[in-house]
Amino acid sequence: MHGVSEPVYVMPYLSCGHCIACRQGKTNCCVNIQVLGVHRDGAFTEYLSLPAQFVHKAEGVSLDEAAMVEFLAIGAHAARRGDVKAGERVLVVGTGPIGMAAILFARLRGANVTALDTRQDRLDFCRRELGVNAAVRIGDNDKAELSQLTDGEFFDVVFDATCNAKAMERGFEFIAHGRRYVLISIVRDNISFPDPEFHKREATLLSSRNATAKDFETVLAAIRAGKVPGAALNTHRLQLADVPTQFPGLLDAKAGVVKAIVEC
Repeated sequence: MHGVSEPVYVMPYLSCGHCIACRQGKTNCCVNIQVLGVHRDGAFTEYLSLPAQFVHKAEGVSLDEAAMVEFLAIGAHAARRGDVKAGERVLVVGTGPIGMAAILFARLRGANVTALDTRQDRLDFCRRELGVNAAVRIGDNDKAELSQLTDGEFFDVVFDATCNAKAMERGFEFIAHGRRYVLISIVRDNISFPDPEFHKREATLLSSRNATAKDFETVLAAIRAGKVPGAALNTHRLQLADVPTQFPGLLDAKAGVVKAIVEC
């Protein structure tokens, strides 16, 4: 039980506990999953009632840090799903918050990480705050740059966090032979790839969805150890009363938003 006014965080992936996925401990892809804010109403409400197993003490972290645990857990889960190992070359395509989380936890696993994106401001942030080993801007010569960075071998693990079907398809080009491709992104479209290239590499294709309690624990441990640049990730903040007027401005790329926190 948690006391009144005790800081907590919520695992917003409400799993059933008895389906084929839950029985394997893969609650993140529960057959009957109900994600807050997706399958059911989220937390922009005065009161929220949840089963106790999805509410956890936010011990040793600030409220600001607790508010960011969930998106970081998605990146931690992706890094675990891709089985990132120390010394491996990792490419993260798409440097929104989820891509940044994947970068962060791939780095914490000891990988050599390259970021690939269209936005120079995001790439600069990844260099400055996340310590990527290289940052490449998408353009005519990007593949040649990625090849040069890896001595022509490309990457042990490629993560896509673009939510763009064409980008997801192109990512198959960047997998080293015998290595892994992890799709964090999800799109409503079909995606396709040239089978001869896929088979030639004997590549492993993985999807990564949500996160489990283990991933949340990984994030909390990293925050407590001072390994997550929470203050840098929280680029914007606003009062609850100002959300209706100020929220649209957060969607403007020129605003440079990584994560905005709403104060209640």
